[in-house]
Amino acid sequence: MNQTVRLRVNNEIPAYRTGLVSALDVGTSKIVCVIGQAEAGSLKVLGSALRESSGLKAGTITSLEQAEESIRDCVAAAENMADARIQNVLISVNCGQPVSVTSRSVMSLDGALVSDNHLRALLADGRARAKLEGHEIIQSAPTTYVVDEARGVKNPSGMFCQRIGVAMHAVAVRPSPLQNLKLAVERCHLNVVGSLFGAYASGLSTLTEDEKQIGATVIDMGGGTTSIAVFLEGHLVHADVVPVGGFAVTSDIARMLAAPLAAAERTKTLYGAAMGEMDGGADVVSVAQMGEEGDDAALRLPRSMLTRIIQARLEEIFGEVQTRLRTSGFDVAAGRRAVLTGGACQLAGTRELAARILNKQVRIGRPQAFAGLAAASAGPDYATAIGLLMAGATMPPELLNPDIALGGRQEKSESWPFGFLGRLTRRWL
Repeated sequence: MNQTVRLRVNNEIPAYRTGLVSALDVGTSKIVCVIGQAEAGSLKVLGSALRESSGLKAGTITSLEQAEESIRDCVAAAENMADARIQNVLISVNCGQPVSVTSRSVMSLDGALVSDNHLRALLADGRARAKLEGHEIIQSAPTTYVVDEARGVKNPSGMFCQRIGVAMHAVAVRPSPLQNLKLAVERCHLNVVGSLFGAYASGLSTLTEDEKQIGATVIDMGGGTTSIAVFLEGHLVHADVVPVGGFAVTSDIARMLAAPLAAAERTKTLYGAAMGEMDGGADVVSVAQMGEEGDDAALRLPRSMLTRIIQARLEEIFGEVQTRLRTSGFDVAAGRRAVLTGGACQLAGTRELAARILNKQVRIGRPQAFAGLAAASAGPDYATAIGLLMAGATMPPELLNPDIALGGRQEKSESWPFGFLGRLTRRWL
């Protein structure tokens, strides 16, 4: 496919770094690796792979050996498809109980012209203030500038002002789960050059520019977690995670029907629905039983019973999402648009159930198409990985790795050749 796909942010074509870009989405139920080639104004997918993951629970590493084996298998498959070998990867993070952290910084300029040095110092102070005890910052970015009394300034560079201020939003996680995730990746001889909150990455690939500006809530339904990312005025303004996902639905089916986990997952995928009107009425399904073999031993039950099991758990998940949005104050502030993504959102009726509980207009979010991306890789389960790929190709390293912006170790590889301030002051998010 020779099609060229161009990304636009505020009607601008972003400055892509050139070379390979690699994204790794390590989840509880699946691992996705996507390898792309970035060129001037375009991004092409060279290879992608999805593999079942093991050694994780609720996004947290529980077995380094099993997680390493799953990651190796997925990366090798993507490398073979791309006919390339990768060293640097950008990873998604849902572990460590992600939370939002905000900060503000103000600088007095006494009528001077705002320069890059002023902005650099202002942003450095804002990042230094974005901290939470017992947590590590995985990403941070400015959400708005204030020039004297003017709020909502997009880029203050070159303006005269008496005082300039910036509001920052960051995502913080508990350090131990994050370090274990990085360790599992690094044991595969990969270098983690940056990390992004998983639902934020999904939002990058699934939301339209209008949704980011007017307000939208991304609900990324994974196997072990349901992540929440609220976008408003073009930026991420709130992050949260409910530690329950699609695997809880499978576990409920297995427990209540005495079925093996594999049979419960298959039954959910083939016959499951999130609402009663979607379940096929009086249909009967067969479910294998633990410790028994043969079709005669299978449990036959109305499909409506299976639906009731699934619906009860999904109502609990969406109810908790709604509670957290209301507590944060973003239930109303972010508007009535919600976008469901992730592998666990694909059951029939999930969108309708979410709309009813959240009282929002809900759609299923699929990542935007790129040259080289197979149709089978364009579903909601690839949203986070594609968002990571987009971020790795367009965002400056200071947004992907706060250690760099705070004066930490600068990567010496060819991964991040672009500059700092000119890109940082644009509306990337």
